Amino acid sequence: MYNHAIIGFIVAFVVTIIATPFVIKLAICLKVTDSPNERKIHTKVMPRMGGFAIFLGVAAGFFASGLYNEKVFSITIGALLMIILGLLDDKFGLSAGVKLTVQILIAILVVRSGLYIETSQLGIPYLGDVSVEGSIWGSVITVIWIVGITNAINLIDGLDGLSAGISTIGIGTIAVMAYSLNKMLILSLCLIIMGATIAFLFYNFHPAKIFMGDTGALFLGYSISVLSLMGAYKSVTLFSVIVPLIILGVPIFDMLAAILRRIAHKRPISSPDKGHLHHRLIDLGLSQRTTVLLIYALGLLFSSAALLLSKATLYNTLIILVLLLIILEIIAEFSGIVHSEYKPIIKLLKKIFIKKDARKSEQ
Repeated sequence: MYNHAIIGFIVAFVVTIIATPFVIKLAICLKVTDSPNERKIHTKVMPRMGGFAIFLGVAAGFFASGLYNEKVFSITIGALLMIILGLLDDKFGLSAGVKLTVQILIAILVVRSGLYIETSQLGIPYLGDVSVEGSIWGSVITVIWIVGITNAINLIDGLDGLSAGISTIGIGTIAVMAYSLNKMLILSLCLIIMGATIAFLFYNFHPAKIFMGDTGALFLGYSISVLSLMGAYKSVTLFSVIVPLIILGVPIFDMLAAILRRIAHKRPISSPDKGHLHHRLIDLGLSQRTTVLLIYALGLLFSSAALLLSKATLYNTLIILVLLLIILEIIAEFSGIVHSEYKPIIKLLKKIFIKKDARKSEQ
């Protein structure tokens, strides 16, 4: 099986490398392009639907590795539907309501296949198993998870190579966990998708020749959400539910900050803006390349924390979670990602140091 996984990775990489230039020409021919505006960073018309090249690579790797013999029919259909949704959105610009409705239906399809978070027995350290009556709650949480992660990856897709890189880091982390638990199906799927995304970065990293568009962002978001639900990540303990959240800490943080920001400014949650983490870092004077690499580093930090969490004691887990929350709070305040006036810790520190300076001057 290891050989099949490696073959899948190589085939996905090669096919994506070869297919992307043709997809660039196809996108220009079909006029599936992204024009610059006041909310976007790029300054010229760019071809999108690059995610179609990623999909072609993943499909080739999927068949080359023999995974078509595995029982993943519903998941595969969900991926195909997500690709179609992304292609239609890249071409015609679908409304947020239409996209959300289709995403929910796809998520329900996955749940109906039997892949959902099992909440009937949730193990909490030192408290034992806590029963939660009814599988409906597990199904609802799973639908929210798939739709939420799909949109989180889509929202972070604002700079050259950002979404593809963060997705690769997240999938790579899931692959490491799958390898350690001998979950070969999950490992194979992860390696195949990684082969495609790494190859795509050759064309998508700054300065990009093509954008992945919603075709790529929705497909990768869906893939990550489903992979994180498979195997041992379903619900062995409370912390095994937390681990996937940590792996995807950066896009989830950016998505939640966007929701809070739009509520604070009394704007619709679905309305686009220029206040995402990458926008704020660029406003602070960082270049596109530096911003992307910095967010990559943050993604690696969260992935490393997730790997530690998967084997940590309760005490160490609490320490890691508190440190991560402090890091996110500091980032939120310094970047102004939620609101320019939201700086409680910074204001508190200023008051403390001002009082100390005042005391020194009095003495």
